Amino acid sequence: MKNEYDVVVVGAGPGGSMAAKNAAQRGLDVLLIEKRQEIGDPVRCAEGVSKVWLKKFIEPDPRWISAELKGSRIFSPDGTMIEMAEEIAGAEVGYVLERKIFDRALAYESAKAGAEVMVKTRATDLIIEDGFVKGVKVMHLGETYDIRAKLVIGADGVESKVGRWAGIDTSLRPDDIETCAQYLMSGTGLDQDFCHFYLGNEIAPAGYIWVFPKGQGLANVGIGILGSRSGKKHAIDYLDEFVKNKFPKAKILEIDVGGVPVSGSIERTIANGLILVGDAARQSDPITGGGIVNAMETGRIAGEVAYNAISRRDLSTNTLQEYEKRWRAKIGLDIDNSLIVKNTFITFTDREINALAHSLKGVNFTTMSLLDLLYALFKANKKILWDLRVIFKNVIKYDMDFER
Repeated sequence: MKNEYDVVVVGAGPGGSMAAKNAAQRGLDVLLIEKRQEIGDPVRCAEGVSKVWLKKFIEPDPRWISAELKGSRIFSPDGTMIEMAEEIAGAEVGYVLERKIFDRALAYESAKAGAEVMVKTRATDLIIEDGFVKGVKVMHLGETYDIRAKLVIGADGVESKVGRWAGIDTSLRPDDIETCAQYLMSGTGLDQDFCHFYLGNEIAPAGYIWVFPKGQGLANVGIGILGSRSGKKHAIDYLDEFVKNKFPKAKILEIDVGGVPVSGSIERTIANGLILVGDAARQSDPITGGGIVNAMETGRIAGEVAYNAISRRDLSTNTLQEYEKRWRAKIGLDIDNSLIVKNTFITFTDREINALAHSLKGVNFTTMSLLDLLYALFKANKKILWDLRVIFKNVIKYDMDFER
């Protein structure tokens, strides 16, 4: 570890590794730091990701694919089941990853591209001079270091401090974060071809329970509920009740807990000499909390913008605005629409959720597009879904533009 680089990336998750790789591929001197001693551990997600989206960034490797899914099954409070093919099931359905191996593989890709990777290295503050971020202060194996950089990329997750140190408001209200708990379980007897989602205010208020197969009889069984709904009864309490009723003979092999931002877009994700990516930039999906694909997408953009800005010798927000414009054009509308959906659905009673499910019984989702799905829902539930009409119009406009 030197005392000066072109770029320092804080956090070696999917977003950080993609940023480091893309910056290093363009000839920049890059340092990627991770506060934990093992990249990818602990796991803080259901580990599902779309095949189509993932293949945009990396060639799938059997070593880090636990299961390949055909689609998802969604269960309403009264047990009504809706089955969706993976093509329309969302960005979290396709492959179930082994994140501990996957994240390390991405970090390895950044190292192959030329980035230096340091674990057990915690950012403790930013170096700020004349209103510009000029590097990071770190602690490594009990020693403190000042590492200067032309640009710092913050990819330090939901707990991100990097953005706050630079004066970016990344604060989260209780309604802006899902508190999550997950068990890796054996003996669930789960169909290994489908992931399962369970809805209902009794089992997961303002959230949902997921069951993702991981092959060899294993499954991730987890829950996420809004922080504002977590009082005397916590997420893990709801999860324990579900497991007791659904999988009474299954065994818990691992426990993971954490938080996921579901706030939607924040006002800005850049400062002079700084870019935020992934959960640190609140770029996860407000409905599902999924963030792997979005983090990889914004990480790639950040690496490219880093090269452009350093080549121009201008690290001001004027130049880094390229990052803001590109990521918002790519995924910003999806995030904004998902926030509208989230804020609408958390108001639904179990009876209304059941009504939505009943209206879709018998629908063939193997050939249905997103537009078809929204139309079917809206036609059968106009009163319930009136607040989603803006999204409906956006999807129609997108579909018409695509056809042109």
